Amino acid sequence: MKSSRLSGFYKSTLTERQQQLALLQSDIDALARGGLDLKTANRLIENVVGLYALPFGIATNFQINGRDVLIPMVIEEPSVVAGASNAAKIAGAFTASADESRMIGQIQILDLRPSLRSGQALDEAQQKILSARGEILALANSLSKTVRVVDIETRLFRDSRVGAMLVLHLIFDTRDAMGANAINTACETIAPLIENITGGRVNLRILSNLADKRLARASCNVSKEKLGDEVARGIVEAQALAEIDPYRATTHNKGIMNGIDAVALATAQDWRSIEAGAHAYAARDGHYRALTKWDRDANGDLRGEIELPLAVGIVGGTIAAHPVAQIALKILGVTSAQELASVMAVVGLAQNLGALRALVSEGIQAGHMELHARKKELLATEPHRNTRK
Repeated sequence: MKSSRLSGFYKSTLTERQQQLALLQSDIDALARGGLDLKTANRLIENVVGLYALPFGIATNFQINGRDVLIPMVIEEPSVVAGASNAAKIAGAFTASADESRMIGQIQILDLRPSLRSGQALDEAQQKILSARGEILALANSLSKTVRVVDIETRLFRDSRVGAMLVLHLIFDTRDAMGANAINTACETIAPLIENITGGRVNLRILSNLADKRLARASCNVSKEKLGDEVARGIVEAQALAEIDPYRATTHNKGIMNGIDAVALATAQDWRSIEAGAHAYAARDGHYRALTKWDRDANGDLRGEIELPLAVGIVGGTIAAHPVAQIALKILGVTSAQELASVMAVVGLAQNLGALRALVSEGIQAGHMELHARKKELLATEPHRNTRK
């Protein structure tokens, strides 16, 4: 697509929208049936008895780093797709970036015994691990040709309710994969080596979903003429509350995740991991805060920013097995995990702008309930769809 500004897209019929996306007929057929068949679903998880479908929509008007992008979103909640589209139109353009794909694998080491010489069990074990860095990296990197361990770190916990413990962090470069399976395999494989080096006992050996070495960020500037001075002021006032009050910050961040999760579902990401990492990052200083920042510059224009961990991939796992995930990635036109993370950060920022704008003006329910009424109208005309026996 040359432009994400698809005029009247929401007024078009479903068939017309599909045609405007310039998809292959096979893609349109896959979208119509939700992509999965029972045979494939039965291979993805256990105890399969059927399929569960959700709406697949397109958010328009996004321009990211100078490129027009159509955003596939899978979600059941009304007003999310429309809210993102409207906010993107108001913002005009977004700038975004993402860190390299660094993920952490954790190995928990307990029952460490001090030597007679040092008497400092944790410090001694830490030094042994750091001295064996080359050996640890060599073994970990013998397992995969694509996901690589690039460094190690240690964390000391001198007091816990089960005693002192040392935690080894393996820092992975997962490239265009999310990387969970490769990380867990590597952690489990090198556990015996770590026990041999430290003399301790390894318990947990698994990735961390706090991907704070894999941050994505986005920003936008919105002129006060587009919003109105009163709305711009109200957004900053709402932001201030989300910075000091976890009750508001939780709802503030939920709205952000409405957009990010919808893209994650469309592209077959681990949205539970994304949610956990985002909320942990929001509380990283011990106080749960908003993931976005909104303020006004000297001219009174609004500036928004977002930063959060986004562990996403464009290869492997369910992504490769799900036809609709492949279609979503094709619509996005992304070519790397970093680019996908950047897009998702932008969507979160746009979703937040749309929600705050509605909250400080007409209220969130005006558009939301109008769209909700459409669902009730559908059920009224087709009552068999909502009949329980």
